[in-house]
Amino acid sequence: MKLLRSSGSGEDSLDRLLPPAGGAPRRKSTTSLSTTEPPLLRTGTRTIYTAGRPPWYDEHGAQSKEAFVIGLCGGSSSGKTTVANKIIEALDVPWVVLLSMDSFYKVLSSEEQTLAASNDYNFDHPGAFDFELLVATLRKLKLGKSVKIPVYDFTTHGRQKDWKNVYGASVIIFEGIMSFADKELLQLLDMKIFVDTDSDIRLVRRLRRDITERGRDIEGVIKQYNKFVKPAFEQYIEPTMRLADIVVPRGGGNMVAIDLIVQHVHSQLEERELSVRALLASAQQTQPLPQTLSVLESTPQVKGLHTIIRNKETSRDEFIFYSKRLMRLLIEHALTFLPSQACVVQTPQGEEYEGRSFNGKGITGVSVLRAGETMEPALKAVCKDVRIGKILIQTNLDSGEPELHYLRLPKDISEDHVILMDSTVSTGAAAMMAVRVLLDHEVQEEKIVLVSLLMAELGVHSVAYAFPKVKIITTAVDKSLDDLLHVLPGIGDFGDRYFGTDGADSCSDEDQERPSH
Repeated sequence: MKLLRSSGSGEDSLDRLLPPAGGAPRRKSTTSLSTTEPPLLRTGTRTIYTAGRPPWYDEHGAQSKEAFVIGLCGGSSSGKTTVANKIIEALDVPWVVLLSMDSFYKVLSSEEQTLAASNDYNFDHPGAFDFELLVATLRKLKLGKSVKIPVYDFTTHGRQKDWKNVYGASVIIFEGIMSFADKELLQLLDMKIFVDTDSDIRLVRRLRRDITERGRDIEGVIKQYNKFVKPAFEQYIEPTMRLADIVVPRGGGNMVAIDLIVQHVHSQLEERELSVRALLASAQQTQPLPQTLSVLESTPQVKGLHTIIRNKETSRDEFIFYSKRLMRLLIEHALTFLPSQACVVQTPQGEEYEGRSFNGKGITGVSVLRAGETMEPALKAVCKDVRIGKILIQTNLDSGEPELHYLRLPKDISEDHVILMDSTVSTGAAAMMAVRVLLDHEVQEEKIVLVSLLMAELGVHSVAYAFPKVKIITTAVDKSLDDLLHVLPGIGDFGDRYFGTDGADSCSDEDQERPSH
């Protein structure tokens, strides 16, 4: 649908960059911690939290739906970011990422830096952008992977040392003056929008922005506009209007156009909805328990600890004390599955001792909040200087599906062996989501060890079927689930019993994975 007719001027200059007139084929519908961009949008009147990312993978653990990518194009200061923010506010869907083309300007040479300082470098030419990095980043983000976004400094005309981590998008809004000026880039866009704003308004906005936000002088801004910005719009940007699915006149003030865009995006997202928990709960698991599972030997001590913590009459103090004992045994057992190598050391008596040492770069513990956090002290007690990450997964009360709300993972986690901790696992839906997050951050599957005090057979099969290289370590496996997906005979709601909260006030942890709480 188009709201304005497109312009056909200047198309010959874009032949090397653009596809034929038919357009691109449409896609069908330290202990230094690195945090992703917060899942929120601040508007003039309120803060909108867009947290709660539903499953983006199927029961096999494989990526089953891509993020929906909206491309916003338009001249400099046409109001692309304003339109993007209004779309985000009207969408009200979880985990929206706003990606700006401004982050992908090329690193300038010393000669180009000199030209930029005197306003003689053309930032409005396709050659000013790092399209290779941009396409690779957007493709990876569309596939649900974690990406690093460069931070461009418009004062120094260079990239800052620290890049931003971005992860977890249901919708990606990509905006920039050259959003439609590359064939590969166009193929990644599910919806293309051109923001059409009067040239005089764009000039006034650019003057205000460059003077107040980027420290430029008025003469330099006007010089750059007349020499580069205006000609680039006429030659490279305006002709791409013909590629747009929707043209939005007047930018962010056109709520009719924005409402139409939002309606279309909602319909596309509905077609992509998944029901992973239902598939897992209805699965018939008739195979023997997988070889990747290791259950702590049920010694009289372990059996006695289970007797205490499973007893509904056990006081909270005793529940915490004996749970901690069992956690320590579980963590010690899990560490035996980490790779080791032979080594020789000298004893104080001057003799050689043939022993073993850890054969890996590092160990990171990741807890599934909130109940998984209770296992962190046991890991820290036996792994000196272990790094800790956290993932918050809660159950959507309407859909019954697990949703990713928050994560904080250490830098370079992809190089580590990861101990993924949660108290109990029933269907395995939330545990699968946590593993999928780690894989999206390039942690190798065979380097993930899932540890849980108690698991249901269904949860074991679900995780092992989806991720056959993940090691699963627990102290006991119970046979069945009730109609509310509680483990039977079970342990109750571990988080509530440990923290002393009642069900109405607690988070819906992985331990019970309840469709309602």
